[in-house]
Amino acid sequence: MNLEAFLAEWHNGSPTVLVHTSGSTGEPKPMWVEKRRMEASARMTCDFLGLHEGDTALLCMSLDYIAGKMMVVRSLVRGLRLITVEPSGRPLAGVAGQLDFAAMVPMQVWNSLQVAEERERLMTIGNLIIGGGAIDDRLAHELAGFPNRVWSTYGMTETLSHIALRRLSGPGATEWYTPLPGVGLSLTVDSCLVIDAPAVHDGRLVTNDIAEMAPDGRFKILGRKDNVICSGGLKIQAEEVERLLRAHLREPFIITKRRDEKFGEVVVLLTESDVDTARDVCQRVLPKYWQPRDYVHTDQVPMTETGKPARKQAEQLVQNPSR
Repeated sequence: MNLEAFLAEWHNGSPTVLVHTSGSTGEPKPMWVEKRRMEASARMTCDFLGLHEGDTALLCMSLDYIAGKMMVVRSLVRGLRLITVEPSGRPLAGVAGQLDFAAMVPMQVWNSLQVAEERERLMTIGNLIIGGGAIDDRLAHELAGFPNRVWSTYGMTETLSHIALRRLSGPGATEWYTPLPGVGLSLTVDSCLVIDAPAVHDGRLVTNDIAEMAPDGRFKILGRKDNVICSGGLKIQAEEVERLLRAHLREPFIITKRRDEKFGEVVVLLTESDVDTARDVCQRVLPKYWQPRDYVHTDQVPMTETGKPARKQAEQLVQNPSR
């Protein structure tokens, strides 16, 4: 979808807009969402970031998904001056002039950091929000010293983009997300995050995200419930294993699982690197009970269109691997 088509849909008189989920845990699903709730979400973000009429915003994400659509809605609601570029891995390559606000996925930010001119431009964006994927330790380290305000977002299609942000840059950098005003949070008995945000979602939303909450209402995400690997009576969080490995494995990889008669499930590393090298790293870095039982090479680790690991596809690839 292009900007003209989305604006036509926005102004067509219907109270709803069609969006699709990212597909990180399965096939993308269509959803009809209310425009008034999208407007409420836009106001929450603009107020939190202190955006004003006439500020310049960059649209560099696909309008097929909620993140791109919400950049347009924020511009409409707050009167921002919207600059558009084709979605790509290097969104700042042809952009000139001051940017007060931009939203990117981690891959776009990482690629921009590799080019001196684009890195400098990244550092001048007033508010840069990053979503659609995990912020690994290397990327967080690169951004920690930035003079501008850089944020990691937490949210999903169901919440019409993010409902919380955490600062990545400057002295306020933290691992903890701060919910936007009007957002209530709690945990289930399984420590899954529950969102109560009536302005953007009808009813309480029980997520599959395992979280830890601080007394002041902030939270951090430990991983997804459906990414827990139950192996021999132990519960292993795939994302926690990946965090330990990211600093040591340069090639793309995913921690996934395979059914096993003895253990129920076993940890499997799907990687684009040499499996012997990956095995040496895992044996050196990981606790013994987190170490993969198997290592599978692939030419390309599966990813969704929005840059997230395609975990269901990865799991399917390791069930009957062809070595």
